[in-house]
Parts: sequence; structure tokens; C-alpha cells
Amino acid sequence: MEREYAKYILNKTKEDYSLIADDFSRTRSFAWDELKLLVQYITPGDKVLDLGCGNGRLLQIFEDQDIEYIGIDNSEKLIKIAKEKYPQKNFQVADALNLPFPDNCFDKIYSVAVLHHIPSIEFRLQFLKEAKRTLRPGGLLALTVWNLWQRKTAWKLLIETTILKLLRRSQLDFRDIFYPWKNSDKKIIAQRYFHFFTQKELKKLFKKVGFRIKEIGILERKNKKEKLTNIYLIAEKPWPRREISNEPHSIRI
Repeated sequence: MEREYAKYILNKTKEDYSLIADDFSRTRSFAWDELKLLVQYITPGDKVLDLGCGNGRLLQIFEDQDIEYIGIDNSEKLIKIAKEKYPQKNFQVADALNLPFPDNCFDKIYSVAVLHHIPSIEFRLQFLKEAKRTLRPGGLLALTVWNLWQRKTAWKLLIETTILKLLRRSQLDFRDIFYPWKNSDKKIIAQRYFHFFTQKELKKLFKKVGFRIKEIGILERKNKKEKLTNIYLIAEKPWPRREISNEPHSIRI
């Protein structure tokens, strides 16, 4: 994908969430049950970043945990909603590709259903590099993306986009789609960008950035209409390698 078009999609996604913020928050009023499995990685006293926090719903799985929580999102409207719901918590408008935090700042980073909205390999790597930069050595990144391969409506869009791509009539990359968001009146008010991830592709991205993958798999979500699943990945920021010098009693880091 051309860099300028990828930047256009990043801005479009931000505008899309501004359009759908109220409706999105209404349909995301609680944390999905399968996300509660991710709380097992928390230890008391952790400093936790919710990367792409939306309306702050992930806080529900941490309600009994002794942590320092910070939630960031690039949608001003969603952050406003989050602050209204959880006035005692720390929410900030920020760019996931340029985090306003120092190096080695967080013990854990959670990112739920965000990376599939990031276009191009370049910007996905930048997203992961920023997460890794702000994690402390030994810290964990717990990330999920939609498993779009399970969604019939997404498959139809993928076929259409692939044909356009083969005909050189689409600027999207292969396995990219625009997925419609419908309001309560079934009217399409936004076309959100998504990327169809595979587990293999995710692992490759994380390894390229220098993460150590601890776990990857599928989280199942209950849905009346169809079986929906998410791909999840748990990765660790390695400790710096120590090089033993030839000089006596010295270690280089």
C-alpha cells in the first residue's frame, strides 16, 4: 500500500469513530466474557496501558485488580465518553503510533481490536514498536484482533476487494476491506478499514519487532447470529542481552 493512502486510511478511521462514537459505545457497554481470560496476566501494582481503549469498557475486567490504569485512544469523543463513565480513571487522547510516554514505562499493555484497523506493514510495525518501547523489560503485550475469516459478511467483502485488487482498481492491500457500520436504523454511517490477519502473519510481525511470543490462539465469543472468534497473542519484551567483555570483572549491556 502506498504510504499516503495508508495515512489517509488512518485519518479516515479516526473520523469514522468520531461519527459512530455514541452508537459504538452503546453496543460496547461491557467487556466481552472471553476478554476476562486476559486478566490472569496481571500482578498487583502493575502499571497498565489500555492501548486503543475506546469507551473504557476493558476496565471492567480489572475492577478487582490493584493496578495503575491509563487508557488512550485517538477518538476525542470516545475518550469523553470514557471519562464520563469512569471519572476517577486516567484517560487521554493520544496516537498509538507516537505514544506520549517514556521508554520502559508500563508493566502490561492491553490492545483489544485495534491492530486490524492499522493499514500497511509499515504502520503496523510502528504500532508494535511503540508498544515495545514503552513496555518495561519482561513486560507483556496482550493483543487481540478480529478473526474475520469466521465472518460470512466479511468474506463477501474480501472476495469483492480481491477482484478489484487483481484488476488494479483498488489501492488496498490484499486481505484488506472496508466493513460497513450500521446504526440502530440499519443505515450505513461509516465504512471502517479492517485487515484479515492470520496467526502466522501476527507472529511474523511480533518477531520482526523483537517480541518474544509466549502464547497465541483463538478466543470464542458468544453471538446469537454466528460464531465469532478473536485471535489473541501474548508477547514479552525481552531483557537486554548482556555481553561479557574480555576485560576482567566487566559486563557490557
